[in-house]
This record gives sequence, structure tokens and C-alpha cells, in this order.
Amino acid sequence: YELLAELERRARTVTASAESRVAAGREWVGVALRMAGELYLVAREEAREVLGVPSTLARVPGAKNWVLGLANVRGQLLPIIDLRLFLDAGTTPTTRNTRVIVANHRDIPAGLLVEEVLGFRRFPEQEFTADVPPTIVRCGKYLAGCFRRPGEQWPVLSLRTLLEDPLFLGAAA
Repeated sequence: YELLAELERRARTVTASAESRVAAGREWVGVALRMAGELYLVAREEAREVLGVPSTLARVPGAKNWVLGLANVRGQLLPIIDLRLFLDAGTTPTTRNTRVIVANHRDIPAGLLVEEVLGFRRFPEQEFTADVPPTIVRCGKYLAGCFRRPGEQWPVLSLRTLLEDPLFLGAAA
């Protein structure tokens, strides 16, 4: 009986703290990534999944140099794009931490090669600012704002804006 009473007490404590967080304000969740040594966020709903770097890529003749090739991901062809190279920030080095973020876009399939994916990050919505911070990678037109904390800034990279840009859509030109 004492064990059940202790479990109930703990459950009530967890429920109360979760309810107080919801009452305090809404939370934004994003996928944190590293590109050119800088930290960025991508909205959770804009990223379908994170993959390791495919071992085999089929070359795409006539494509821009930032289109690394096509990967077969569970029977579907997925173009793999070097995000840094697309943004004119050099080639993404391939290490054991290098990952591919698969964009969640209905019409434009794309896997974006990044240096590292750091997992989910949660921010209270009041930490968001629409001001776009200066970054080493010139990606300002693809940034949707920034989350700021003391000593930290997390620019939000809009995959939707990036994928729908005519420059990106002209990959075969």
C-alpha cells in the first residue's frame, strides 16, 4: 500500500509541474543542428527524419555541384543536398557526426547534409524574436527569427523558404 501511495504522490507532482509549464506559456520545439561551426534550429514540423549519410549516391548528370546525388531511402529516391555548399559556405565535411535532415515538404523531397544534428531543443515562445542575427553562413533570407537566451542565440532556419526558393528549385539548370 505504501508503494502505491508513493507512486500516486509522484504522479501528482509530475502532473502538477507539467500543468504549470503549460500555464506559464507555450513551448516551441525544434531540431538543433551545426553548420559551419554555428548552431541553428529547424522547426520540428519541417523535419521528417534524421538519417546517417547514405553510403551509395547515384550521380545526377547536369545538376548543380551542391546536389550530391540520389539516395534510395526505403525504396524512395531522395536527392541529397550539401546545405553548406548550396549556401556558398564551403563543403560539409563528412565525419561520423554528419547527418542528413529529411525535409518534411509535400511537393519537394530533399535530404540536407549538415555537420551534426544535436537533437531536439525546447524554448518558451517568449524567447523568440523576429530579428535575424548575423551568421557566418550567409543564410539570412532563409532565417525566420531567433531564440535568445543569456549567452546563446539560436537562429531558426526555415526549410520551407529554402526549398521553395527559385535558386533551390533550379538545381538542374
